[in-house]
Amino acid sequence: MSMIVGMCAIELRLHDAHSLKSKRQVLKSIKSRVRNKFNVAIAEVDDQDIWQRAVLGVAVVSTAHDHANGILNKVVNFIESLYLAELLDYQIEFW
Repeated sequence: MSMIVGMCAIELRLHDAHSLKSKRQVLKSIKSRVRNKFNVAIAEVDDQDIWQRAVLGVAVVSTAHDHANGILNKVVNFIESLYLAELLDYQIEFW
């Protein structure tokens, strides 16, 4: 059996964040919603000290490349549809 690990780095701009505290509140909401809906691992992985920028890392494990890719693309679309932050860029990689 083969195992596919998919990773997605998602760059966000948080226009309404005026402090690290408000940034963390928005990210906490995004992360909990993504975890509950998709059962993936998600964490802030870069730009932790910048108020209006964030990079989220999302990881998924699957037996099929297409399945992992589909989940990660759905996560990106879901985050964008929340309208809590502007999606700047994202990259998906597989191992």
